[in-house]
Amino acid sequence: MNTNGEKDGVMLGVKTYYSISEVCSEIGVAPHVLRYWESEFPQLRPKKNRAGNRAYRDRDIDIIKTIKHLLYEEGYTIPGAKKNLAASRSHSAEAGTAVIDPGTPDHGGIMAVKKELKEILSLLTR
Repeated sequence: MNTNGEKDGVMLGVKTYYSISEVCSEIGVAPHVLRYWESEFPQLRPKKNRAGNRAYRDRDIDIIKTIKHLLYEEGYTIPGAKKNLAASRSHSAEAGTAVIDPGTPDHGGIMAVKKELKEILSLLTR
């Protein structure tokens, strides 16, 4: 990211809507993958402009990043990622907090704490 807030040729936070090509270049997936994810994940429903082209908001891009993380980095299947995404969205809505962005540097720290808590729980249940 440079000093103008530009990342991978896309000005983040400047525009309200992004085209599918801008999102694809930022996220690193092909357009057909995004269109497929739209059919599989009900949370991902970008608006369409008058010409019928997809117009992605920052919220849509956050969902796409989460889906990509679950599928490519965590190794979830599509059904597993759907359940995880639905559960995390409903949990955050109940708690009144935002969903953790998997791109944040502390995400690995959270996973380590989660693993350690599971180990403690297993010791306590013996």
